[in-house]
Amino acid sequence: MSNNFTTTVTKSSILLTEKFLRDLSKNNNKEWFARNKSRFENEFLIPASDFVISLGERIHQFAPEIIAIPKIDKSIFRLHRDMRFSKDKKPYKTNLGIYLWEGNKPRMECSGFYFHIEPGQIFWGSGIYKFNAEQLKKFRDIISVDENAIDLDSILKRITKIPDYKIGGAELKKTPRGLDTMYKYKKFFLHTGLYAYYEITSIDDLRNTDIEDFSFKIFQDFYPLHRWLVDNLTD
Repeated sequence: MSNNFTTTVTKSSILLTEKFLRDLSKNNNKEWFARNKSRFENEFLIPASDFVISLGERIHQFAPEIIAIPKIDKSIFRLHRDMRFSKDKKPYKTNLGIYLWEGNKPRMECSGFYFHIEPGQIFWGSGIYKFNAEQLKKFRDIISVDENAIDLDSILKRITKIPDYKIGGAELKKTPRGLDTMYKYKKFFLHTGLYAYYEITSIDDLRNTDIEDFSFKIFQDFYPLHRWLVDNLTD
């Protein structure tokens, strides 16, 4: 993908969702939502479902095993919040999350491609946000071998050659006990997850951009990391 993120093409209907979410954030209550149920269908659910289907078909060109299911609690994250154990009693999230994943584990334990839109921000990510205990141990064992760490490091360096691409998941402050603090690639021991991401904080930059085409290009750039994670942790 080129460094030019402003190629102008056909506008995507997924941006309708941002307007709906912006209004929802100002009226986060069941009464407003009930009055705007048709907007939820037309500006949230239908664009999200169409996006999952169309983008999934395109991603199959380079990742044929990707799972794209245009349903709530599958590729589309639910809008309703679970308030049972939360001090925040707002009934709805104010973002749309979409996930296309690969593997037989629960979807959030699999590497995949994540799209997120909320008022003022769009986010793209690929990888595993949080390793489960088995994956974390396996990851540390794998990258403790120089050859494997060199391979992963090379993948991440290629991705971050595009300045706006970032790598996330290094949540620890220091090397965990029992691991080699002198290891050349000890930076990987700080990871509790591993993903590449790109975000835009001004949606106005994309008003005349085809979000599907834009997303496809980003996910294609992120694919080498996704492939490494699938082959090593989620197959």
